[in-house]
Amino acid sequence: MSQGLSPTLLDDTAASPSMWPALALGLGAFLANFDVTAVVVALPNMARELDLGISGYAWMMDAYSLAFTGSLLIAGALADRHGRRQAMLRGNVVFAAASMACAFAWDGLSLGLARAIQGIGAAFVVTGGIALIASTYLQVASRTRAFSWLGVVSGIAMALGPTIGGVVASWFGWRWIFLANIPVCALVAWGIPRLVAEARETSPRPVDYFGMALLTAALCALVEALLSGRTATVQLFLGLVIAVLLAGAYVIQQKRREQPIFDPAVFATPAMVGIAMLLGAVSFGYWAVLVYLPLFFAAAFGWTSDAGGLAMLAATLPMLFVPPLGGKIVVRLGWRLHFAVALVVIAVGNAALVCALILGTAPPPIWLVIPGMIALGLGAALAHPQLSGAVVALVPAEQAGMASAVTVVMRQAGFAIGIAALGALLGCSDRAVSYVWPFAGAALGCMLGALAAVTLLRPKRRGADHHEGVSMP
Repeated sequence: MSQGLSPTLLDDTAASPSMWPALALGLGAFLANFDVTAVVVALPNMARELDLGISGYAWMMDAYSLAFTGSLLIAGALADRHGRRQAMLRGNVVFAAASMACAFAWDGLSLGLARAIQGIGAAFVVTGGIALIASTYLQVASRTRAFSWLGVVSGIAMALGPTIGGVVASWFGWRWIFLANIPVCALVAWGIPRLVAEARETSPRPVDYFGMALLTAALCALVEALLSGRTATVQLFLGLVIAVLLAGAYVIQQKRREQPIFDPAVFATPAMVGIAMLLGAVSFGYWAVLVYLPLFFAAAFGWTSDAGGLAMLAATLPMLFVPPLGGKIVVRLGWRLHFAVALVVIAVGNAALVCALILGTAPPPIWLVIPGMIALGLGAALAHPQLSGAVVALVPAEQAGMASAVTVVMRQAGFAIGIAALGALLGCSDRAVSYVWPFAGAALGCMLGALAAVTLLRPKRRGADHHEGVSMP
């Protein structure tokens, strides 16, 4: 039995190499990813029915993402304290109830609040599910296989979510995307107690509600500043000042804690600063761009949700098939060149979309748009899965757990900020040419990420560990 876990783990389920507990736990990751990728395609329909502007459109995604980000580390601490299975099941109930609320929302405010509650529930489901895999599969080989199954389930949600969401939104209406969550939540509630044993830490981490509230408030202020700053410079300035002050208060608060949930010293090396920039670049250049592609399709081609969902496969299917190739490329090139190449590929994809628009033809040439989307997916599929491994290898062993958790928070925070930043660059969502600036901004962000990889990550040394790809700092 692993140290720190209660004896409740000693049962047949904990030692079993069966894939069924992993698949059941993977449903949590499926819910969280599906509710991002499927909702993306339905957002234009939501915006039309609920009369949302660009700011409201962006907040429908950011409400979920920011709530997820703010709840993530708290969810982990509570799961360790009160039980990981209990945390997952209670989060599942919250997620199901919030999905119902989303389906019956009557305006932008009610939908945004329901999306935020969904994000809180998703944080508990995902955190509890990942922790339960670690405590259920005690042998290294079986645990590796379990996480592989989790990756497959997550990949299916990311790759097929837009297509499924587009079909559902077009044929039945966008509200049914949220109602479709209910059967999956019911399956989680039925299967997890039968397949997975409870686990908790005997010495759980302290719960820092105030710290996460400060971090979430800083992110919310930054997002609102970017979105409102499109038309009001004063609001942009004041929002940025408030965000900086709140972020500074959070850093000071963490330094004063004996057990901080985020130790700034984790990012004290140039390599970790580079990884942080890479996380932001991928979130900005790929994940946030996905949010605006359905609007672009409608403006440029007049495509409906189902047609847009099918087109999104060009950008999402690589996430299902390319990651194993990325692992092999890291072994040969090292992380420095691997990440630089991946970010350049994403930048080229965004640049292809820009070129398609500045040619001035109506509609834009599809022979540029589709290859551009494929490049987006290829670059993101090469970079995204490898970033977590880079973080774990670049920090001391005693900081690996904290660094991994902070990495997840940074991914989500970068996604939320990226959505707001691209929304701020978008002038009129109904004109195809307006999307030149968001795509150009995403390309520039990816090129800066590639530059960070080249200048801040150390080159691979001859004879270095092939599993790392960069030298330890």
